[in-house]
Amino acid sequence: MEAFLEILKIFGDTIRDYVWKYVDCHRKLEEDLNEFRSEFQVLKRRKIDVKSRIRAEVHSGQVVKQEVRGWLNDVRKVEKDKQDIEERARRVPYLKRASLDKLVREKVDVVKRTKERGIFNEGLVIERAPAHANIIPADNLVGEISTKQEIWGYLMGDEVGMIGVCGIGGVGKTTIMKNLHNDLQRETRFQNVIWVTVSHPLNVFELQKKIASAMRERLREEEEVMMRAATLMEIMRRKRYVVILDDVWQKFSLTEVGIPDPNVQNGCKVVVTSRSSEVCSYLRCKIVEVKPLSQEESLQLFLNTVGDGVSQVPGLEEILKLIVEECAGLPLAIVVIAGSMRGVDDVNVWRNALTELRDRVRSVKDANDEIFKRLRFSFDRLDSLEVKNCFLYCSFFREDYVFSRRELIECWIDEGLIDGSPSREAACNRGHAIIDRLEKNFLLEKETFWLPGGYPFYSAGAKMHDVVRDMAIIGIGPEFGYMIKTGMNLVELPDEHGWVKDTKKLSLMGNNILKVPLSLPPKCLSLSTLILSSNPNLSEIPESFFGEMLALKVLDLSRTTIETLPNSISKLENLSALRLQHCMKLKYLPSLANLKGLKKLDLHEAGIEVVPEGMGMLISLEYLDLLFCQNLKEIPTGILPNLSNLQHLGVCCLRESTIIRNLEEVARLKKLETLECQFDGIQDFNHFVNKFKDFQSAVAYSLGVGTARYMVRQSKYELVIIECEIGEECVVLPNNLEDLWIVSCKNMRSSLNRTVMLEMEANELRRCRIWYSEEIECVVELDSSSSSSSLCCPVLDKLELLELSMLPKLCELVRVEGAATPPHIFSNLKTLIIKSCSGMRKLLPLELQHAFQNLEEIYVWMGKQMEEIIASSDSDASSDKFTFPKLRILHLWYLPQLKSICSAKGVMVCDSIEEIRIWGCRELKRIPVQLPLLDNGQPSPPPRLKKIEIDEESKEWWESVEWDHKNLLQPFLKYTRNILEIRGKVLID
Repeated sequence: MEAFLEILKIFGDTIRDYVWKYVDCHRKLEEDLNEFRSEFQVLKRRKIDVKSRIRAEVHSGQVVKQEVRGWLNDVRKVEKDKQDIEERARRVPYLKRASLDKLVREKVDVVKRTKERGIFNEGLVIERAPAHANIIPADNLVGEISTKQEIWGYLMGDEVGMIGVCGIGGVGKTTIMKNLHNDLQRETRFQNVIWVTVSHPLNVFELQKKIASAMRERLREEEEVMMRAATLMEIMRRKRYVVILDDVWQKFSLTEVGIPDPNVQNGCKVVVTSRSSEVCSYLRCKIVEVKPLSQEESLQLFLNTVGDGVSQVPGLEEILKLIVEECAGLPLAIVVIAGSMRGVDDVNVWRNALTELRDRVRSVKDANDEIFKRLRFSFDRLDSLEVKNCFLYCSFFREDYVFSRRELIECWIDEGLIDGSPSREAACNRGHAIIDRLEKNFLLEKETFWLPGGYPFYSAGAKMHDVVRDMAIIGIGPEFGYMIKTGMNLVELPDEHGWVKDTKKLSLMGNNILKVPLSLPPKCLSLSTLILSSNPNLSEIPESFFGEMLALKVLDLSRTTIETLPNSISKLENLSALRLQHCMKLKYLPSLANLKGLKKLDLHEAGIEVVPEGMGMLISLEYLDLLFCQNLKEIPTGILPNLSNLQHLGVCCLRESTIIRNLEEVARLKKLETLECQFDGIQDFNHFVNKFKDFQSAVAYSLGVGTARYMVRQSKYELVIIECEIGEECVVLPNNLEDLWIVSCKNMRSSLNRTVMLEMEANELRRCRIWYSEEIECVVELDSSSSSSSLCCPVLDKLELLELSMLPKLCELVRVEGAATPPHIFSNLKTLIIKSCSGMRKLLPLELQHAFQNLEEIYVWMGKQMEEIIASSDSDASSDKFTFPKLRILHLWYLPQLKSICSAKGVMVCDSIEEIRIWGCRELKRIPVQLPLLDNGQPSPPPRLKKIEIDEESKEWWESVEWDHKNLLQPFLKYTRNILEIRGKVLID
């Protein structure tokens, strides 16, 4: 009996221990899960703060640090881990609770370490590594030569440190200084040449930031202006510099900014351009007045712009002189008016233009009017109200803002300024045509728009000259009901007295508005457009604010910190566009069911967790963007089919999202023209492509995989893969893909054709770019046992651009092992770009050189081991002749080991060559470009040759390098300061 009781006691103790262990495991797991969730929420808030800081810090010319991108990528991995853990916690059996708890503890440590790494006291962005010299695009000077020479004398002399370039708007101050800036880049006297366009009104904080950024330095964002000035002054005292401050309107102190006084001792210079001589006098400048052009110079500039052919039209010579006379010698007025008359050869039209111009000029009242009235003439000559309104809308953006063409055209479509287009594609085409028209009339200036996100993606952009913008805002805008208060550092909306009568369109973007009133004054009852975007401190809108805005059609609250929208927005039945981009704190939208006329709903990177109530009832909706709404878990089934008019759709196809499951709903959108999708990884993307094949040919697409945060949109069918783990699974390409980017991907295979699945049908690929990969050794790898040849060659036959950048293991374009080289591979290639591929010794295989007959441009930059451009044959025969009939541009930049371009006795025949640039290739002994022969048998420079550019440090090399009949090429020779010194940084891998 005692033995039985003992056994019972042991059994009871075991059960008790088992129960306590169960309870302890349950309690411990719950505690650790709660800690994990708490730490995760802190990390999530830090991620939101970091992304907000990125948007605030990134501007043109800057990119996000690799360290920051890596941290954001790690946060995304933590987010995935949390999803997995939460799912496992719901289903975990008892026996596995201990192992799950161990995993949770590990992940708690990971979250804590990730959180600690996310402070970034030294800032989030750095300057973009330049691909070319810091040369500013500048028009050629006509007539300002003496003024330029005077300023140059002061820059090169010791007597003057402060130079003030003064003159009325449009007289050519900025053009002169752009030309001088570019000339200074070739001088060794100064270490830094800094160009800063000063914002209006003057913002000392931003001015300090721009100057420091131009010197590749960083100031602490949290410091006060005075402390930043002290830091900047210490930085600048270590340099000999020229600072060019363009378009200064207000008096200020150099000391307040942090610019040391330029003097003989430090050898520095400061140049200020201003419309006000008082500003220049206050800064103790040596004033150089830019005077209008003479009549002869004005006529020459006019003819250069409008085309010399008009001077041959009978009876037009005298009218031309009278029109030029009305331009008053102002270069901006001359080029804008000439641009508006380009292509006109009817004398009657010219005579009428002279009358209109004279009518405008007669009403001149002051200096601003003097240029405004002349520019107004060109505005009046725009051929339709549509184009005029599109032009005026450009003034909504802040001064000197570079906008992308797509951004601008989307705004025009939202406003209904592009009328009568049967499709979104047709509207976009019409928008591009309008921009072309405005650029040809010099009312817009061409620019490059750099996409944010840390990689050198760019697209076509434009901006307004500040004088043209002033004319649009002051001289024309009020007539059309435009009220523009962009970038004026406002903290609240204008009071009733500050409103334009019958205001129809109001822009308050780019201010520091903290709050809005309960309602707007009666003057704005007809308001159709309200833009409050980029007011980062605007977090709340009163319920009554929209109550009286019954005419409102376009509302833009993008890049604000609003958390909810008032219910009164539901009353805006005329609203056609609601833009809420990058409202990352936005959690709640009221019902949209009443907005039957809403055509655009842009929630790109908003913080919403569910789709807005009533979205399925937006029967007029044409544009829906839900990209990068990371808190949005699903689009409920049944909503998309109701949006039967949808033309553009942007969505994220993340793990477990419904968009992949409900792809059939997308396929039923018969009016869909463009689809933008972002995928978490390769598996989801491949799944999508396999389903998407049935209707992909009917829909244009931009697809992003991994951390691709922005769609490049350079073609109709594009794929961008960034920072992905590719691994064993090949990337399946859509059949009609035109553009492919593979950037910073890991675990790639040794070649492109082993990394992506290139099917026979996928033969539309035109452009391929591979950047930052540790594994890629060649583009195409062929062997006798594989079917690689049949898979890849049809695709590469149509390839027009191939760019390979930062690939340290790349050693050849094509690797052939026991297989015949396909005869047509690269047969349509036009542009070949190789950057920082340190393992590559020979560029073009000898056996493939006949395949490059369509090659037009070759760029080889910063290849430490590059020895030959065209691989030599074993025999090194004297008869080697390499023909490139279409080659226009040959750039060889910093190739320290380059010994030959082709075989020792071979020659290159490239009679279409226009530009040869050779920098830092001092081991190169011979340039084998053969000169064409004239009918008399004498050699002659290539007929299209424009320039041969050599870096200044290679003058001795040029004297010694062999090139048959080199003396004939001397007129084309141009020495340029080496980029490595211009930037002050070695950019080799």
